Amino acid sequence: MGRRILNDALRTIVNAEKRGKASVELKPVSTVMSSFLRIMKEKGYIKNYQVHDRHRVGRITVDLQGRVNDCKALTYRQDLKAKEIDQYTERTLPTRQWGYVVVTTPDGILDHEEAIKRNVGGQVLGFFY
Repeated sequence: MGRRILNDALRTIVNAEKRGKASVELKPVSTVMSSFLRIMKEKGYIKNYQVHDRHRVGRITVDLQGRVNDCKALTYRQDLKAKEIDQYTERTLPTRQWGYVVVTTPDGILDHEEAIKRNVGGQVLGFFY
């Protein structure tokens, strides 16, 4: 169920970007989704996001920037060792210059560059470019 929630939210962001919308509202809320959005904000793919009423069903309002071309969550979480992350990003992302793979690690949810720096592996959560 949790993986489906993230995938639906990311597909909603991509569809809103294609239609040229300035913001989008995502329901329901999960902590994994807010961590994924935090990474997207740090990398400059979205302007900002706000979590409303987190303890109930909740919703997240995301201010879009127009940079997201594609964004997907994997329904299966593939295990990756720290040495395999670079090979996986080469296979998944269209080029080396842009795009990020999001990995859940014992250190938290990180993008692939940070996971390589910390030399930590984990499970692939999704990617965006």
